[in-house]
Amino acid sequence: MRLDKFLKVSRLIKRRTVANEACDAGRVLINGKTAKASAAVKEGDTIEISFGNKEVKVEVLNVQETVKKDEAKELYRYL
Repeated sequence: MRLDKFLKVSRLIKRRTVANEACDAGRVLINGKTAKASAAVKEGDTIEISFGNKEVKVEVLNVQETVKKDEAKELYRYL
């Protein structure tokens, strides 16, 4: 699955366009490397997102095309 779509589906970022902009600005890393919005995300990957002065680091546990809002937190685990 594309990185921007995963960020939206997992509700880490609310909109796909915002996820795209964050990737273009270099604020999203996969396994320690700067990632483009089209980068492939798979189970076991580590994603780091910088929101201004706040940084979020998660491990991908599951990749699904669609999930309900309640189940979105099951796609990742905070590190």
